[in-house]
Amino acid sequence: MSDIQSTADADRILNQDKAEQKNVEVNAKKISRSHDDDMDEDEDMDENGGLTKEEIEAAEIQEAMNANPNAFAEEEDDFNFDAVENILDLPDAEFPRFTLAKNKARFLRMVSWYRQKEEWIEVAPVSGVTKLFKQQSKELEGIRASKLDYEMELETGTLTPSQRSYRRDELKMCRVQEKMAVHLISKLQVKIKSGRR
Repeated sequence: MSDIQSTADADRILNQDKAEQKNVEVNAKKISRSHDDDMDEDEDMDENGGLTKEEIEAAEIQEAMNANPNAFAEEEDDFNFDAVENILDLPDAEFPRFTLAKNKARFLRMVSWYRQKEEWIEVAPVSGVTKLFKQQSKELEGIRASKLDYEMELETGTLTPSQRSYRRDELKMCRVQEKMAVHLISKLQVKIKSGRR
């Protein structure tokens, strides 16, 4: 009986040692991860000079304002959205201009994506076109809501010049995206109707 009990005691002690060792390993990993996260944050702060994303965007706007003050005049941008049916048909030189570099890049990615989708529609099955139609219709609602938010913010007189510039740039981005989405949706509708005949 004592042999069985001593074996059970030895197993219990061994299991306790294993559990303690596992706890030590888990804690060491947590400390290591925490240290890595701290290092990543330090690197991000070093890369950005300790500035937040909003501060960087404000500095970028201010720099652009200093470089070209006329670009931020309160009159409406020279791009006429009503005169253009499909932005993708425009030559690159006639594309809308954006103040923020991130919006310029975003716009070019959108142009590429919408061009690919318009080419894809020609060979796509009706089921795929229907799925994309539903996605784009839902996305269009979000674009229009954002556009309305930016328009309302710009109507208030409480924004600083850099905030106004940022909102105007974002509003222009919403208008461009809305225009491209509406054109794509109309092409999707044509494909869906022709595919069901």
